[in-house]
Amino acid sequence: MATLFVDKIDPQSGTTLSLGSSGDTLQATVGTTNNLGISMADQWRITTNLSSNGTNVVGTNWERNDTNFDKIGTGMTESSGIFTFPSTGIYNIIYNGLLYADNAVAYAGFNLQQTTDNSSYTDAIYGYGGNASAAGRYSGFYGNGIFDVTNTTTHKIRLRTTSPNTVTFQGDTSIQVTGITFIRIGDT
Repeated sequence: MATLFVDKIDPQSGTTLSLGSSGDTLQATVGTTNNLGISMADQWRITTNLSSNGTNVVGTNWERNDTNFDKIGTGMTESSGIFTFPSTGIYNIIYNGLLYADNAVAYAGFNLQQTTDNSSYTDAIYGYGGNASAAGRYSGFYGNGIFDVTNTTTHKIRLRTTSPNTVTFQGDTSIQVTGITFIRIGDT
């Protein structure tokens, strides 16, 4: 294999530059980090409504999105609400949802909790919605953060409900209503 050193590559004619042929693999490495393309993306959701008051781990009724979706790469695994990463790396984790409150509720949503020792979970991201002035209202919530997974055996996440009153987190088997998305964005 030869190494080519250049400062700039321009197309010989026109504005299209082709590197390799169909079926070839192109890899760009900067230092020790491969930054070309996404090697893993996955999306999960709760399949049924979840009633909660207080703080409870969302441990059941998870499914991988199966509506016009296909994961990239190996994907996450889930057991009793604990998500395990398929490989080390830097992950963008995004969760969102819809809740319904029969009574006025100042806040409700999910806390994303992480562990780096496969035992002790700590809050890493808060995502809340709510309406303190009225009952019988829907509210959306959202959370987003980055997690550096240096060990797939010890680094895991889970979602925990938080609400001072009883609320219903909306779930569905065919629509992404309340769920979580994982995107591996780079090497650790």
